[in-house]
Amino acid sequence: MPINTNSSSITRIPYFIYGGDYNPDQWSPEIWLEDARLMREAGVNLVSLGIFSWSKLEPRPDEYDFDWLDRLMDLLHEHGVSVNLATPTAAPPAWLVHRHPEILPVTAEGTTLWHGARRHYCPHSPAYHERARKIATKLAERYATHPALAMWHVDNEYGCHIGECFCDISAAAFREWLKTRYGSLEKLNHAWGAAFWSQLYSDWEEIHPPRKAPTFANPAQQLDWRRFSSDSWLACFEEQKTILRALTPDIPVTTNFMSFHKPIDYWKFAAREDLVSNDSYPDTSDPEWMVHSGMACDLMRSLGNRRPWVLMEQAAAQVNWRQRNATKRPGVMRLGSYQAIGRGADGIMFFQWRASRAGAEKHHSGMIPHRGTDSRTWREVKALGNELPKLDSLLASQVPAQVAILMDWENWWALELDSKPSNDLKLLSQIYSYYKPLFERNITVDFAHPASNLSSYKLVLVPNLYLVDDPSAASINRYVENGGNLVMSFFSGIVDENEQIRLGGYPAPFREMLGLVVEEIVPYQEMQTNTIRTSDGKQFPCSFWSDVIRLENAQALGTCEQDYYAGSAAITRNRFGRGTAFYVGTALDPGGMDWLLQQVCETAGVQPISPKVPAGVELLQRSDGSSSWLFVLNHSAEKVTVPFGGHGLDLLTGRQVDETLELEPAGVAVIQLGSAG
Repeated sequence: MPINTNSSSITRIPYFIYGGDYNPDQWSPEIWLEDARLMREAGVNLVSLGIFSWSKLEPRPDEYDFDWLDRLMDLLHEHGVSVNLATPTAAPPAWLVHRHPEILPVTAEGTTLWHGARRHYCPHSPAYHERARKIATKLAERYATHPALAMWHVDNEYGCHIGECFCDISAAAFREWLKTRYGSLEKLNHAWGAAFWSQLYSDWEEIHPPRKAPTFANPAQQLDWRRFSSDSWLACFEEQKTILRALTPDIPVTTNFMSFHKPIDYWKFAAREDLVSNDSYPDTSDPEWMVHSGMACDLMRSLGNRRPWVLMEQAAAQVNWRQRNATKRPGVMRLGSYQAIGRGADGIMFFQWRASRAGAEKHHSGMIPHRGTDSRTWREVKALGNELPKLDSLLASQVPAQVAILMDWENWWALELDSKPSNDLKLLSQIYSYYKPLFERNITVDFAHPASNLSSYKLVLVPNLYLVDDPSAASINRYVENGGNLVMSFFSGIVDENEQIRLGGYPAPFREMLGLVVEEIVPYQEMQTNTIRTSDGKQFPCSFWSDVIRLENAQALGTCEQDYYAGSAAITRNRFGRGTAFYVGTALDPGGMDWLLQQVCETAGVQPISPKVPAGVELLQRSDGSSSWLFVLNHSAEKVTVPFGGHGLDLLTGRQVDETLELEPAGVAVIQLGSAG
């Protein structure tokens, strides 16, 4: 696996990035100098600037006001703060909506969504694209050589609030996309199974988006619409990136992701970015927030193929958009920040610098809260910013992982379309059921696309890969045949890329690898449960689903105990080539998943970073080939003693650590292993 390129060659910043969204246009100029001074005091070295400033930059059509931005760019540079300069195209100004109301997005029910919030544009509107290109060009021309410019931030959170637009302009764009994909109506009709319900098309103009219909819309049409909508947002990004690249070829370009965000295929997006950035807002009132947050971090690292990634947004204290918004308790913001770094981030940023005094996000926390600098939030923000430079030696390091979970957006879309055996089957909860036991074992996980080369992993987990194309199926089979270890869950390998059933018995493309055939699918009713009995005599509850399995070459590791399929296999194991494939035909409870992954990890030779760690302690490792750093994070409410079987230097305290480490609640240590200080 490749080593990360040093951050300095990516962003012009030769140290850990630290900062946040800066919205000076919400404040009077008298505050700007104070902001710059406080940024330097807090160790801030990068701010995102201008994300929602279109109406300030272009108050009327073709009348541009850059004087205020010139002043800020100069001021920030004088204070040692670089700029992640945004194109402000996520919030079209009122004058654009007034002149071109056709830019507004339309829902599947035909409702127009109006100006007054943000992201109020159709991704296919020619009028929108014309104005977006102009403002992006003007920004790049003006600031191409400015010494503060370190990164471009295109738009903001693509697909947030509005993942698709059903207007007539979008319908025409959809037809053009389909022409490119299929080439002929004959091929489209075949792919869509259009003979069903008399849906055959004889003219391209007959095709519309899957708008609100009397009952289930064609699933292949819905799937293609999801693909088209995701591609449309990518086209918006690419349009602006092309302008920025032409005028500033040495400045990296990013746009901020939203962790596991369903509308956008982040594999495609990440391949077009210079570095991946993410907005992460875990609910810290959830006792498992750190598991959800860790999963998002691992996805970002994986999307970028181990290139540097940046935590672009997090809350310093609390958000404003949940029903009840928990604040981060003392130490939790720091804890989450170091978790991101331990999982591969080379930068920590926030939304936003100053908490707003007006608007929809005025109750969202800032690095400087309404209280000002005489506050716990500011003290924690300042302390972290002044601590991070101690870790600059880690910038060329990567995070090793022995395990991968397969994640594919097209499968996600298809799996959760309507008209399934159980419409309660959701991909992320199934992924989480595999991820959490590994997190608790301190086993680091990558995410991988099903078609990718999996040969570097000792273990691959495949939760609910309902849709799989032929190249991906071949890649998965080849991985096991060549000696890999794999776990596949129920309702996998069911349809091809056109949402058409793969005939020959479930799961058709994996039957030989798994050594079984699924004869029936039994989705449980809401209160229905079952139990399984394992081959070593343990009993675990199961729920939600059972496959009725007929063994061919596989052996049963667990069998169902109730209902008409009592005695049939629920968990199986099969030798295939030089590897081993496990199949899970039901939804196990946490104890059952823990048991299963223990068996699987032993088979695959997957070991945790340290086998004896107190509950609530997270261990992470980064390495650059010659040096290794161990991150120790205490998520528990108790003081802990952590054995790690070595010695090293805690970079945060400067203290030598030998064999064991003591950490207070919410405590963090970053140990350079083998260092004698």
